[in-house]
Amino acid sequence: MARIGIIGSEGRMGRAIAEAIAAAGETLAGGTDKGGDVATLAGKCDVLIDFSSPAALEGNLEAAMAANLPIVIGTTGLEERHHWLIDSAAETIPVLQTGNTSLGVTLLAHLVREAASRLGEEWDIEIVETHHRMKVDAPSGTALLLGEAAAKGRGISLADSSERGRDGITGKRETGTIGFAALRGGTVAGDHTVHFLADNERLALSHLAENRGIFAKGAVKAAQWLLGKGPGRYTMPEVLGL
Repeated sequence: MARIGIIGSEGRMGRAIAEAIAAAGETLAGGTDKGGDVATLAGKCDVLIDFSSPAALEGNLEAAMAANLPIVIGTTGLEERHHWLIDSAAETIPVLQTGNTSLGVTLLAHLVREAASRLGEEWDIEIVETHHRMKVDAPSGTALLLGEAAAKGRGISLADSSERGRDGITGKRETGTIGFAALRGGTVAGDHTVHFLADNERLALSHLAENRGIFAKGAVKAAQWLLGKGPGRYTMPEVLGL
């Protein structure tokens, strides 16, 4: 059995991952939360799963590298510097980073990329996401993941072609851009819909998460898949063989 350690073990996702580890027949090696000793945890594990915070990422990667451990990173709200740190760590250990560990969302992103590659710029793309009132980052990591999938399908840069936070007199929608809208409230685990809108017709691709268990299950599957891999930066589509 694989010994899996959880970084961010006291959060809602951390607790769900602990249950998923048991359900998968693997061993929970332990967990740490804010201010915890990740290095000690790493010494007891075969693989780490990190759902903590962007501020903790650098230290978590250093602990994984020191122990020569693979690590799955599901933390959202990452910025350019964090991705640089992940790229650097992936030169020496296996790293799988994703904005969403759900297997359903992984397949959705694949479908979004395929649709965007086949529908022309006359099809506007809008991504709408809804999360619980406690979520602090927007757009969500999943919305950005879907936006990147659409941008790759179109062969454009999401950073240069996204529209966010419309308010007031916004003017005409620019052709070829990808729009985002974020809703927050209640206890919604995560709903995402990618709208493709053209003259006289619309296509919507959606994923609705009913509880965090689906993300935990996917994170454990990713951790199992990452075991035995060589250094590199891996993705959830690879876990599904896409």
